[in-house]
Order: sequence, then C-alpha cells, then structure tokens
Amino acid sequence: MFTTLNLIKGIHPGFFLENELKKRKISKKSLAEHVGEHLQTIVSITKGRRKFTPLLSLNTEKFLKLEEGFLLTLQAFYELKIAKELNQFSKPNLTKIRKILFWDTDISEINWIKEKESVIKRVTERGNQTEKEEINRFYASIH
Repeated sequence: MFTTLNLIKGIHPGFFLENELKKRKISKKSLAEHVGEHLQTIVSITKGRRKFTPLLSLNTEKFLKLEEGFLLTLQAFYELKIAKELNQFSKPNLTKIRKILFWDTDISEINWIKEKESVIKRVTERGNQTEKEEINRFYASIH
C-alpha cells in the first residue's frame, strides 16, 4: 500500500477510484450496487466533488480487494494538501510587515481574511511602501 500511496498521495481518492474502475472494467453503477451507495455519490467522488466516508471507504476497499484504510488514507493526504495550500495563502509575508504597525494586537493572531478592511486601512495610513506592496500582493492573490 505505502509504495503506491507515496506515488499518488495528494490526489483526490476519487481519481484513483476512477482509474481503478476503468482498469478493472467495473462500472460505477456496479460499484454503487455492491457497496450500497447511490450512483450519484460514486460519480461525485470520482469527479473529486465529494469525499470518502469511513464506511464507504471500507466497503469499496473490500469490493475492490484493496488494503483496508487505503482510500481513507488517500483522502486524508488529499485534505492535508488542500489545507497546506490554503494556509500558504492565509497570511501575507510577515517578514515584510513591521510588527509595530499592529502594536495593539498580536500580528500572528490576525485573521487576515476576516479583518481585510481594517488591515488595508491601517497599512494604507501608516505603512511604508514595502508593507503596502505586500498587502496589495497578498489580497490580489486570494481573489
């Protein structure tokens, strides 16, 4: 399992499932019937729009004779990848912003998305050119 997992971790498990079904010439309808799930759910998973639940993962793994926990592990790695990508964009480059600019709060605790208007106002009024450029870059990158 872990050799295969290392090759594909970070992809949505539905994409793996889609490939596996094609390789084995198993229809999504057949899988849905065997695991007791709606066809629409299987289709949504194979398109990456839904995630595997523990029960569906177990039933699918049993039907496809995959190692128990493989699909759920793949799901977890996919969610970690998404979380890392979101976290990467959740705050500006703080090395370019002086802490003194936010003297009344802990700069590491600012919710940069929720407090967007206040941050922009403060940096516009009190920030230097580097800080203004960083805030502009940050907010432009998340929209």
